[in-house]
Amino acid sequence: MKNLRTLFFILSTYALCSIGLAADDAERSHYNAAKESAAATYKTARTHCDTLSGNAKDICVAQAKADRTRTVAEAEAQYKHTEKARMAASKEIADADYDVAKEKCDDKAGNDKDVCIKEAKSARVTTIADANSRLKTRQSRKDAQDDKNDAAYKVEREKCDSLAGPTKDACIASAKSKFNK
Repeated sequence: MKNLRTLFFILSTYALCSIGLAADDAERSHYNAAKESAAATYKTARTHCDTLSGNAKDICVAQAKADRTRTVAEAEAQYKHTEKARMAASKEIADADYDVAKEKCDDKAGNDKDVCIKEAKSARVTTIADANSRLKTRQSRKDAQDDKNDAAYKVEREKCDSLAGPTKDACIASAKSKFNK
């Protein structure tokens, strides 16, 4: 009877390990397939971008890189299945999206370009702050919210720079009151 229990224990342990290894292999193969798919999609998109010129080409290349980054980062976060990996993926995606937005801002000039860049930075900060707030403590969440508010305030202030005189002063005062500055 004791030998039967020992045999049962050994067989059930083996079965559980086999299931775990099979699941790990499936996740790894999904991750590798996602990386290969991202590389192939990037190559195709990059070929299309080569037909363009100027800033349109730069935007196209940045978008192709961002799409590749998004696919690989999401697959890696799913494969590692940790909050830290999801946070890292969010940061990589935010950085890639920021690069695309900066390229789009290059078509603008003057204050419109400055506002566009500030909005892009604000979107990046917001995405990263949201990712961090899922992982961190209450104080870190408050810090993340403060970062988002600071970025939004900078966008509002930049918009005021296109104005002059009392209108500009009123715009700045409105931005300060809106963001408690």
